[in-house]
Amino acid sequence: MNKSSRPGFTLVELLVVIAIIGVLVGLLLPAVQAAREAARRMSCSNNFKQLGLSLHNYHSAYDKLPQHMTGNTRTWTNDSTVCNRLYLSALVGLTPFMEQQSLWEQISNPGDRNKDGSISFPGDNPPMGPGPWQTYYEPWMTDIPTLRCPSDPGRGAPALGRSNYSVCVGDVIELVHSGGKNESNIYDNSTAIDTDEAGIRNGGGSDNNTRATDARSRNRGMFWARHTTAFRDVLDGLSNTIAMGEIATILGGREIISEFVLNGPDAITTNPAACDSQVDPARPQFWLSTASVGGGNQIRGGRWADGRLQYTAFQTIKPPNSLSCYRGGDASQGISSASSRHQGGAHVLMGDGAVKFITSSIESGNQQATPAHSGRESSFGLWGSLGTRAGKETIDSDF
Repeated sequence: MNKSSRPGFTLVELLVVIAIIGVLVGLLLPAVQAAREAARRMSCSNNFKQLGLSLHNYHSAYDKLPQHMTGNTRTWTNDSTVCNRLYLSALVGLTPFMEQQSLWEQISNPGDRNKDGSISFPGDNPPMGPGPWQTYYEPWMTDIPTLRCPSDPGRGAPALGRSNYSVCVGDVIELVHSGGKNESNIYDNSTAIDTDEAGIRNGGGSDNNTRATDARSRNRGMFWARHTTAFRDVLDGLSNTIAMGEIATILGGREIISEFVLNGPDAITTNPAACDSQVDPARPQFWLSTASVGGGNQIRGGRWADGRLQYTAFQTIKPPNSLSCYRGGDASQGISSASSRHQGGAHVLMGDGAVKFITSSIESGNQQATPAHSGRESSFGLWGSLGTRAGKETIDSDF
């Protein structure tokens, strides 16, 4: 009697099938990951469009843009638990226009001035909140979904509430950190224009005409710290002028796109290349181990309500995904660059509300040049020109 044989797979056949499946998975995974990043990038762009609508709605309501570096002055007191000393970002004023009315009401709830001149604050918080670095104040610790790019995985401590979106303050280094004014809203020339903090922290005094002239010639962006600007000031046209740009937040790996150097070289106020030597030549996307990067909550995009350069502002000097470097501490002058977790560049929001993706290879002029001012053409090519509101540069619409 013949024995019947049962059909089956040989070991070689099984191994071949497994190998084929492995190859297919290997081919499909990058495509899946690319599709997910494309979706995240689109979501990021949509967030920026929402911010653009918020800016235009704010301007329709008040005939001006939200002031960057605003709040209450140092006139009352130097105590940052009572007074925010004009350090609030423009994002604070936008909160009621991006569906954060309840948060705005918490922040703007005014205090009552007593007969003796002292102030009583409901819930022990001052009107417009305390200094935007105070961690006890819940609004400053809040992560606002509209301010976060889904491609950026940075979350939680040591940051306060994070933001991936920042305002454009032009293409110059000197005096854009303060707009030329001190904490009492005074044009203060008590320190030289090219020093570390250049008067940003001082209080009192009287307006100095020379400092006012210097500040006006150097603050060329759509936003001017501690000053109000409006669409009428944008003589280059809203479609040719950057209003806001992306910034990547810290992951802790000493990346140049998400961590900045403090106490950098003095020459940074006039030479954008002064800090380049602190980048690791073997790993050009990272800082050298000897570079003094920010720590604690003094981190890139780590305080959504803080208007200082390091947290919610950038300049069109170095192209997207370049380094950020400052002469002193987190109130000092320096360079703040746009950056993102997207491959090859970063989103910007134009003044007309359009969102564009700017590549890291955009033409950016002479990166060792002293930034031009006083009505001169930008030193930093097309990228610098896009950051100025009234430079009268000729810009190709296909940038």
